[in-house]
Amino acid sequence: MPAIGPMASENRDLGDAMRVFLSALIAAVLVAGAAGAADQDSATRAMYKDAKLHKLDIHGDNAVVEALVLRRHIPITYDYVASLMRAPNAFGAGPACIVCHSSADPTKSYRGMDLSTCRGMHAGPTEAPARPVIVPGKPEESLLVQMLRNNRMPLGVAFLHEIDSPAITAVKTWIDGGAKNDDQFTYTVLPLFGKAEEFGGAAACIECHSSFRDPPSFNEVNLTSYDAIMKGAFSRTRAKDGKPGIPIVIPGKAEDSPLYRRLTMNRMPPGRDPADPADHANVLLLERWIQQGAACE
Repeated sequence: MPAIGPMASENRDLGDAMRVFLSALIAAVLVAGAAGAADQDSATRAMYKDAKLHKLDIHGDNAVVEALVLRRHIPITYDYVASLMRAPNAFGAGPACIVCHSSADPTKSYRGMDLSTCRGMHAGPTEAPARPVIVPGKPEESLLVQMLRNNRMPLGVAFLHEIDSPAITAVKTWIDGGAKNDDQFTYTVLPLFGKAEEFGGAAACIECHSSFRDPPSFNEVNLTSYDAIMKGAFSRTRAKDGKPGIPIVIPGKAEDSPLYRRLTMNRMPPGRDPADPADHANVLLLERWIQQGAACE
């Protein structure tokens, strides 16, 4: 057997000490848990049981949040959400939310949206179109979550690119007019999705959205025909469960239609890289707070 040098010996001693420490810690946690309710583990005790059984995947921030918080239904408090609104880089590189959204007065805060208080978050913007940004219990329908997750389309559009260009206005007019399958759609709107630079990006919409399969078409959105557009997103996947696709056009309501929103609304905070993951750990926690009812206390 080769001789063990000083460094190897120190590493071995350190490893032994760490194992002893962890064993003692786990034992202490289990003893403490045993002192609690006999029929229900404490959150800590349950966590360490799973750790001993190698049931926890905690490699990376999102995995830690998933394993230790989301899967265990830990309540997310407004105090934590409030800290996110005040913290730079909380959802990705960029300023804190309240830098731009700290007042219901639209002359002092963009869109007259106050994210500095729970009441302000529930109220949403006061500047038209005024609508809630939080739907308690439904994070997927909450505009605040969509603004953090969704990139403006096409990818690479400049943050300050106009939102009332002829192409975008044509889409809005068509939707607000009832989103009919008529000459306006056939000869004015549909061709826009096949032309590069019409909406401010370098690629045509149908380069990424031309079939009901993902890949190659992101979110199974197909913009090549009227019927395809009206099928919405994830139509192929949801059809397996007998569900229709998620609408991207709501006739008569452009402001509520994901298609129009994606052409006009920037991802927050300003300056985020379009390649940033949508499921940032803090976005997941914000979603869970909303799912749990978005309580202010």
